[in-house]
Amino acid sequence: MNKYLTEFVGTFFLVLTVGCTVIPGAAGVIAPIAIGAALMVMVFAGGHISGAHFNPAVTLAVWMRGRCETKDVVPYWAAQLAGAGAAAGATGFLVGSGTPMTIESVPQALVAELLFTFALAWVVLNVATAKGTEGNSFYGLAIGMTVMVGAFAVGGISGGAFNPAVALGIGIMKIVDLSQIWIHIVGNLAGAAGAAVVFKIVNPDDK
Repeated sequence: MNKYLTEFVGTFFLVLTVGCTVIPGAAGVIAPIAIGAALMVMVFAGGHISGAHFNPAVTLAVWMRGRCETKDVVPYWAAQLAGAGAAAGATGFLVGSGTPMTIESVPQALVAELLFTFALAWVVLNVATAKGTEGNSFYGLAIGMTVMVGAFAVGGISGGAFNPAVALGIGIMKIVDLSQIWIHIVGNLAGAAGAAVVFKIVNPDDK
C-alpha cells in the first residue's frame, strides 16, 4: 500500500503543478520549468518507496524491462490515474479550468507524444533501473529535465503530456479537449513500450 500511496502523491503534485502553471498562463518559461522541477523532486522523494513512476507509460516500460512486478502494474495505474483526477479537482478549486488548446494535426501530435515519451522512458530505464548507473544521485534531475525538454520542444504541438495520467488530468482541467486524450494515451504507451524494447536490445546482459 505504501507504494501505491506514493504513486498517488507524486502524480497528484505533478498534475497539480501542470494545472496551476498552465491555466493561469504563467509568463515566459515558468510552466515547463516548474513541471520538470515538480517531477524531479517527487522522483527524489518517492524513488526509494515505489520507484517513482508517476506515469502509467513508465510503469509499462519498467514492467517490460523486468523491474516492476506484474501484480503491481494495475494498482500503480489506478493510483496514478486517481492522483491525476484528484489534482484536476484541486486545480479547479484553486485556479479554475482552462481553454482547450487546438491540436492542429493529429499525426504530428501523436508522433510528438510517442517520441518524447520514448525519451522519458529511455531515460528512466537507463538512470533508475540499469546496473551501470545503480546508486547514482542524478536520476531525479535527469527524469524531470527530460519532461521539461519535451514540454519546451513539442508542448505547442500536442500539449506535452508524455504521460496518460497527465493526459487525463489536462483533459479534465480543459487544457486539452478530453475527446483528444486518446492521442496522448496511444502515443505514450507506444513510446514507452518502444523504449523498453530498445533498452533490452542495447543492454542484453542487464537482466
